[in-house]
Amino acid sequence: MARFRFCPNCGVTLSLDEQPQVCGGCGAEHYEHSYPCAGALLVKNGQLLLVRRGIEPYKGCWDIPGGFLEAGEHPEDGAVREVEEETGLKVRLRGFFGAYIDTYGQGGDYTLNLFYLAEPIGGEPRPASDAQELAWFPPDGLPEPLAFSHIRQVLEDWRASQSPTMRSVESHRR
Repeated sequence: MARFRFCPNCGVTLSLDEQPQVCGGCGAEHYEHSYPCAGALLVKNGQLLLVRRGIEPYKGCWDIPGGFLEAGEHPEDGAVREVEEETGLKVRLRGFFGAYIDTYGQGGDYTLNLFYLAEPIGGEPRPASDAQELAWFPPDGLPEPLAFSHIRQVLEDWRASQSPTMRSVESHRR
């Protein structure tokens, strides 16, 4: 997890062992936090679009289109932007799907991952430079291996939401 070695306010050396990190020079408190991410479950004809990652972490594994939010960016805008960047498709968000906590790779920084349901409204599907391929999958034919542990939970929740008896998706707290 990312921790400051030096206080960004005054430059005094900080202890890596305490949380929050408290600066002995200026008294500033530095908290570890989750990095916000947004993505979209892009559904067409009952199938879900997934991206095979072309970069680490989890190169070669299947992922939901999404990524880190830019500073000050609303999660809905970030989800739309990330889907277009990664897939070439323009989308319309249909609603919020869920929030999931994870880390960015083994031992990486914490991430807060916000997912939306979306439908394609234009563009031509094409994998971005950081993706190996795009593919559509039915709820009962989702691929392996998957990137990130939260992706498995999101896909399980999506699969359950496709059941005729499913009324709502429950929140998952870890």
